[in-house]
Amino acid sequence: MFAAERQQEILRLARESGRVDVLSLARDFEVTAETVRRDLKALDRAGLVQRVHGGAVPVGRLDFEPDLVERDAVAATEKDRIAHAALALLPTEGSVILDAGTTSARLAAALPVESTLTVVTHALPIAARLADHPGVCLHLVGGRVRHRTRAAVDAWALRAYGEVKADVAFLAANGFSPEDGLTTPDLAEAAVKRAIVSAARRVVLLADSSKFGKEYFARFGDLSQIDLLITDKGLSPDDAAAIERQGTEVVRA
Repeated sequence: MFAAERQQEILRLARESGRVDVLSLARDFEVTAETVRRDLKALDRAGLVQRVHGGAVPVGRLDFEPDLVERDAVAATEKDRIAHAALALLPTEGSVILDAGTTSARLAAALPVESTLTVVTHALPIAARLADHPGVCLHLVGGRVRHRTRAAVDAWALRAYGEVKADVAFLAANGFSPEDGLTTPDLAEAAVKRAIVSAARRVVLLADSSKFGKEYFARFGDLSQIDLLITDKGLSPDDAAAIERQGTEVVRA
């Protein structure tokens, strides 16, 4: 079977079952796992599937939301660069909001132990990372915890964010584009993100380039509401310019 034929069959399987995994495809097609990964990379580059940890899902499933382990494994190097670039934006002895997300979790992990900040977050993994920082005044926002993201949502979380005004909010999104704005799969998570945008004087979006052009079910804002986007060099200069035309500064780390 030629590569193009195999990729067509992989795409058909992904659309039928909602997901394909590398090892099963390698076994079924009697090829190596590395060959399957190259196929998935080609399909991902063509915008037909989205690669996730261990496999891929078809593009167009707006309800699909990978879990934390899968999301953390995607664009790991790029997320590290974005997180370290974001360190320069932390205020001195000021206040920040850290949204739930794998890149903002990497920012929390990179935060120096001697930091003196007020940090507000509704993300349990981020709170756990910062709980032993003696100089951090940590505020954990409560609410119903979503198992998939380990983040608090609903009325308690919305009320808490309505009572603060932080210096900087570091926001996460599953998808972003000039046309479709900022999106995420879950309506409750979208409501919290919308509240975070209103709860900070400056809003910084931390999003790797694989999320550009992706659209999910719940829309929570426009790129014009974002002061700064920190992404990676996978975002083309033309796409960066289109975002900046909406008033958002772009840093490609």
